[in-house]
Amino acid sequence: MTADSRLTPVIDYFATRSWQPLTFQAQTWAAYLAGHSGLVQVPTGSGKTYAAVMGPVAEMIAAPAEGLQLLYITPLRALSRDIEQAIRAPIETMGWNLTVESRTGDTSSSRKTRQLKHMPNILITTPESLAVMLSYPDGAKRFGHLRAVILDEWHELMSSKRGTQAELCLGYLRSLQPQLRTWAISATLGNLEEAAQTAVGLGINPVIIRSNLKRETVITSIRPDSVDTFPWAGHLGLRMFETLVEALDLEKSTLIFTNTRNQAERWYQALSFALPEAAEKIALHHGSIDVKEREAIEAGVKSGDIRWVVCTSSLDLGVDFQPVERVVQIGSAKNLARLLQRAGRSAHIPEGTSEVFFLPTNALELLEISAFRRGLALGDMETRRPQQKPYDVLVQHLVTLACGDGFEPASTLEKLRQTVAYADLTEAEYQWILDFIETGGRCLGAYPRYKKVVREDGLCKVSDTKLARIHRMGIGTITSNTPVKIVYTNRKAIGTVEEALVSRLKKGDVFFFAGRQLEYFQMKDMVLYVKGTRRKSTVTPSWGGGQLAISDTLSHHLRQEVEWVRSLLKDANGMAFPQSAEFTADETLPSQALAVAASSITPLIKGGRGDRANAEILTIAPILAAQQRLSTLPSADELLVESCKTREGQHLYVFPFEGRFVHEGLGFLWGYRFARQKTATFTISVNDYGFEILGPKGYPYRDLFSSDFFSLENLADDIRASLNISELTQRKFRGVAQVAGLVFKGYPGSRKTSSQLQISTSLLYDVFTKYEPDNLLLRQAEREVLQDQLETHRLTQTLSRLDQRSVVWKDTKRPSPLAFPLLVERLNSRLSNETLLERIQRMKEQWDKR
Repeated sequence: MTADSRLTPVIDYFATRSWQPLTFQAQTWAAYLAGHSGLVQVPTGSGKTYAAVMGPVAEMIAAPAEGLQLLYITPLRALSRDIEQAIRAPIETMGWNLTVESRTGDTSSSRKTRQLKHMPNILITTPESLAVMLSYPDGAKRFGHLRAVILDEWHELMSSKRGTQAELCLGYLRSLQPQLRTWAISATLGNLEEAAQTAVGLGINPVIIRSNLKRETVITSIRPDSVDTFPWAGHLGLRMFETLVEALDLEKSTLIFTNTRNQAERWYQALSFALPEAAEKIALHHGSIDVKEREAIEAGVKSGDIRWVVCTSSLDLGVDFQPVERVVQIGSAKNLARLLQRAGRSAHIPEGTSEVFFLPTNALELLEISAFRRGLALGDMETRRPQQKPYDVLVQHLVTLACGDGFEPASTLEKLRQTVAYADLTEAEYQWILDFIETGGRCLGAYPRYKKVVREDGLCKVSDTKLARIHRMGIGTITSNTPVKIVYTNRKAIGTVEEALVSRLKKGDVFFFAGRQLEYFQMKDMVLYVKGTRRKSTVTPSWGGGQLAISDTLSHHLRQEVEWVRSLLKDANGMAFPQSAEFTADETLPSQALAVAASSITPLIKGGRGDRANAEILTIAPILAAQQRLSTLPSADELLVESCKTREGQHLYVFPFEGRFVHEGLGFLWGYRFARQKTATFTISVNDYGFEILGPKGYPYRDLFSSDFFSLENLADDIRASLNISELTQRKFRGVAQVAGLVFKGYPGSRKTSSQLQISTSLLYDVFTKYEPDNLLLRQAEREVLQDQLETHRLTQTLSRLDQRSVVWKDTKRPSPLAFPLLVERLNSRLSNETLLERIQRMKEQWDKR
């Protein structure tokens, strides 16, 4: 049979839907049937699922076989339901003799057991569920006839430990079936070649298929009527909920994205308060809400019964929401790819136009959205890098294989080196890991539970069924604080919150969760029983997790945007904001001031920027003009450094515009390099635009400063010395120890608390630090602190860039508009009986008196 004739059933199905195969779909099918592996990158909602699936389906119809033929790996359980429906539709319509099932954490135990005995032809699963399947015997029989693996949303998986887990599982599957073909599909990636190679493994030349489909993204800003000359993070946000309601239409299906679950809860409260008569048409969706309720919300969106959904990244990826007409982003998405991904949830059809409303949580975020437009117009996109040798994931994977059919050490090392993640794994590192899982290594040999693997006939196996059962319960790379289940007294599940919140509550307390007012009834076995109540409360759960930071790609465009505004104000030559004008610290700039700005600046910004970008710049022009007057706006080849003295001490403000994580490392590094010359105690605060070093009054920052502050010499040692690296490493080690299987979270129904897990990992950390300081898991924890938390690779690049810029020092009488958010960031972390707003207002009044 020729490739063309094998595709006849697929073409026939498309004809029943009045579809014509798109060019990239036909190219993908042809490449697959020719025996190739590769990657498909097309805009969201363009039909990439059928591009990846229909080639293998055509082959299965032409050459039927028993057992599992196609494995579809997705990062989200929510995606698996949509993908199963999408694949099942043509099979049922055309009567093809193929079976399709899903297997995720939500699948019942009985179905999972049946699947291990009788696999469907097509299985949709997650990396964790695939690893669990590999931990059972007879894997070679179960996966030995597999033809293809599809990696969905590969951009989301690749750069995480879950991506490494998928790499390792695929490497093992290729050892069972050398002709296995792998296809990754993604909507948003900057480094296609590296991503494709990571998906297919080393030694294979991947085919990369792109689409010429154009998908326009229209961004509309919801701007405040007035702006404060001294903005700070969060000073807008919920204050603008009425403005958002006025801008939206309840008849238009809308997803309202926030960056955190706590923010989603608060916005849902605000919108429900504003539109009480439409409460049944507004829903809340995030990962801590019970899965059945999330499924009901998703079904309501598709049916049109639910019109607005306040959500988080739980709906970021390719869930098919064709009825959605509009997307709202609350606060900056901080990342071009993230914004584009969320925008793609609307008009989820080929060549559709995505409509995004952007609502800033502080006025300076309007500058970021202008930078977003600049980056998207140029077609820029962030890169995602695969993990490099995460030892904890490899420890878990080898024990997983040992629980299943076992593995032969020498041949397994060869296969590991065919993955991008472990391409340069050394013999010594591999032997250390083998010793660790066989004997417990240098420190844990006295404890039988750490001697997991034994040698039998040349194979490494787990012979203890109890150890195998415990290992399967711990498979996965997502680590977090132990969640507490929230259920009604009738045992109906609501969702999960972190233990830290529950520890602050007592019986009778009321809190807001999952869109409900709930009353604490009792806590038992890590389950919080609650009752519904009409009593009001402002207590809303918060969840652990780092703050988002602007990406390196966005930071580049942000610096360009600042440069452009600087030249704009220079050309205006004071027409809009005369140098003699004085602004009080608490002054807001109403529409009259904006009108003055418009009259002189508008003629200067019409050169190809577009009305939306013009409006955003005009909104924040008063703030930037005040910055130019009180200090300056730096050009792209300048580094702005401000110094001022207050009652608190001597402030140094530095503005590289490189993102929160880079500034955290840079702030501590500079603090250390200052203190090395003149001892002092510093307080550091950071945001996406810069960092503050607060020292004692009269501290001579400028006299001590030199080009050595940009030096890369002894950089790693200076960073370690500038931070409490051991404490940060110990925190990071908790997650590493969980992934490596060193701590057991407990059996279902009797899970260990976060404090119990913390004590266990702390003991292990102390033992390794004292008796085995070169332990690979310790080294990995420190590397993750430096690379992931402090982004030292970007820090190195930033120092090199800053060394090429001219440093502009400005002594100011008080913090400038750019410096003020950094001051507030520090105030917000202090304990006080005043609210943050009260402290800010009192501080501004003090400045005005001066």
